[in-house]
Amino acid sequence: MIFQALFRALPQIGLPAVRAVLWRTLGLTLLVFLALGALVWLGLRALLMQAGWLQGAGVAGAVLAVSIGILCAWLLFRAVAIAIVGLYAERLVAAVERASYGARHDLARAVPPIEGARVAIRSGLRAIGWNLAVLPLYAVLLVTGVGAPLLFLLVNAYLLGRDLAELVEGRHPGLPRFTSGQRWQLGVVSALLFVPPVINLLAPVWSVAMATHMFHGRQMR
Repeated sequence: MIFQALFRALPQIGLPAVRAVLWRTLGLTLLVFLALGALVWLGLRALLMQAGWLQGAGVAGAVLAVSIGILCAWLLFRAVAIAIVGLYAERLVAAVERASYGARHDLARAVPPIEGARVAIRSGLRAIGWNLAVLPLYAVLLVTGVGAPLLFLLVNAYLLGRDLAELVEGRHPGLPRFTSGQRWQLGVVSALLFVPPVINLLAPVWSVAMATHMFHGRQMR
């Protein structure tokens, strides 16, 4: 069911309403990262200089600061992108429902903007908090080669499954919610979409559309 939902969602990225959400999400994510990048760069530079790591290090010190900044961006991209797409989840889910599940769309509850914003903020804070909490484990598992990426995948699969379920279920409080297993399926596939370059830019919108298809597809079986 999850792969059927995945491939049904892909062409719907071309829907005008979905494309609009995609461009807004990418634009806002870029702005947020420019601001965060500047803050991270300044903070890291000051910290490393105070520790004496940049003094006399020249290019090597700059490379170290840039590398740490890129690592932070990689860890935060998913959190920021999903939080931002959450702000537009109502119109995104509605567009997919309108195109594929007309009757369900007509019966759906309109999620108030303030509620959508709360869900988006909770999602972002939860992702940042969890990843910071397990950051020491990431560092320890780096020596294994696969341990850190695997833990990163599992943590973010859990978080993504929870976030995607909330974004879709809010419009249909009277219908059965996703099971724990279905949330894990959503989370794992979505987390994998965030890995490949270019595809990861589509991942936030693609994941929400996929969750919408999975939610309604299982109801109609």
